[in-house]
Amino acid sequence: MIPTVKRIPSLDGLRAISISMVVVGHIAYSGHAPRFLSQYANLGVRIFFVISGYLITTILLGEHSRTGTISLRDFYIRRAYRIFPAAMFFILMIVLLYWQSLRWYDIGAALLYLVNFDPFRPWVIGHLWSLSVEEQFYFLWPSVLKKWYQHRMIILCAVILAAPIARTFLFFLKVGNGGYGNLLTVGDNLATGCLLAMLGPRMREIPWKAAALMLVAMLLIPLYDADSRLRTVFMLFILSPILHFSIAGILLHVVQHPYRLLNLPPMVWLGNISYSLYLWQQPFFDPSSSSRYGVLWAVGLACVSYYLIERPMLRARDRIATISKYKAETIAA
Repeated sequence: MIPTVKRIPSLDGLRAISISMVVVGHIAYSGHAPRFLSQYANLGVRIFFVISGYLITTILLGEHSRTGTISLRDFYIRRAYRIFPAAMFFILMIVLLYWQSLRWYDIGAALLYLVNFDPFRPWVIGHLWSLSVEEQFYFLWPSVLKKWYQHRMIILCAVILAAPIARTFLFFLKVGNGGYGNLLTVGDNLATGCLLAMLGPRMREIPWKAAALMLVAMLLIPLYDADSRLRTVFMLFILSPILHFSIAGILLHVVQHPYRLLNLPPMVWLGNISYSLYLWQQPFFDPSSSSRYGVLWAVGLACVSYYLIERPMLRARDRIATISKYKAETIAA
């Protein structure tokens, strides 16, 4: 039986805010908005990472509590239906449109979810680095959780501690941006969401004053300029953990207190199409050839992807899950 989880309030609203940050950040990067806003594109991705860690671990923990184990097969089937169709459609269209400028290893990296290991990736598929990280996380974490379930907290804490150490070492080796973008160096971001899924149900409600301080931290930390060794170390070991835990705190707060704004139909809709919109927004904000109508094109193609590919595939997945559940119950009876 494929595990399910009830829809979590405010999550789509947070996704809507995250994708808006990415789009606004790329608009700024392409020169059509104040430059400082470009720093928030990465913040949007970090929020997505925390949400992914939280949601996936919530699903896995729920299944483990019901069945005493985790079905890797069912998990990977669900992820395949959710992730692959829209991504493959995007990659196919990009390959057809940019055939002359894409190298064979760029295409291979995109198809194999290894873009985060392609240092010379072109702009049109550059954003797939984060999807590569998430896919690698989806591949590893369920197996780790299943095999070392009793040590899950220690593993997550170790990942959170290891990431800044790894980036410091890579900075020392003069690796660009401290190797940011591989699973090791952003694992603390995802692990924070996983940790929240484990500790959140036992935590007290986060008051709005504390949430407001976390929100301020989220908005200010991306603007910090790590322009020296000391400032970089401060960013890696102090500010980045504060940022990730602030995101987790805000996530828990809005789940505990579902604000109407985050659950309004337009916000839920934008959150629903956020995956397709993330896929399609990048090509339209190329700094060398961006268009003032890029947002309209990106949203339009995201709608095509969502309504013609994502939703039909998710309905097919749910039908298969229902049939599998019915067969299992029939055999048990």
